[in-house]
Amino acid sequence: MKKLIIVGASGFGRELIQYIADANNVSPQWEILGFIDDNLQALEGYPCNYPILGTINDWQPKEDENFICALAFPKVKKYVVEKLVARGAYFITFIHPSATIHNFAEIGEGAVLTPNSVVSANAKVGRFSSILGSSVAHDACVGDWSTLSGRCALNGHVHVGESVYMGCGVLVAPSKRIGDNAVVGIGSVVISNVKADTTVFGNPAKKISF
Repeated sequence: MKKLIIVGASGFGRELIQYIADANNVSPQWEILGFIDDNLQALEGYPCNYPILGTINDWQPKEDENFICALAFPKVKKYVVEKLVARGAYFITFIHPSATIHNFAEIGEGAVLTPNSVVSANAKVGRFSSILGSSVAHDACVGDWSTLSGRCALNGHVHVGESVYMGCGVLVAPSKRIGDNAVVGIGSVVISNVKADTTVFGNPAKKISF
């Protein structure tokens, strides 16, 4: 069994415990050691069989350790992963057994695909992207570091840039483009292109400011 450390002990990290167990039931390979998180109290009040081993800031990866990213927000994800990789950390690509991945889809290094995710024909999922029970239709592309929260649906030929965050239940019409660093609010319906560095929300999705 290979040693595996979950980076991030929030809800996503706790969910991954079960998803990894599901994968081990199909093909045993991962021994979960625990979590690393800069909040050492992140598990307080939550029943959990695994401890927080230490902080991300202080962790020095060992040669026999593998890591999985349980961070959803793109900027945080990129900052933390790059910090650990610079110290020699190796991140696995994780695909839940219930996910459907077309033979000609491409899944990038460090990506995490949770139960019932779908990546269809000639679609691409970038490095360290998180596909959380969502679907990526034929010829669509999800850029590096991006996150699709639960039950998002990208139609054919959609292009999602790097470090994009989508809330749950987002629908994107065919061939639309979502620029780098954009945020798409929960339940939004995207029928027009979304510019980089903007936040949109609603049906149809429109730019909002805070």
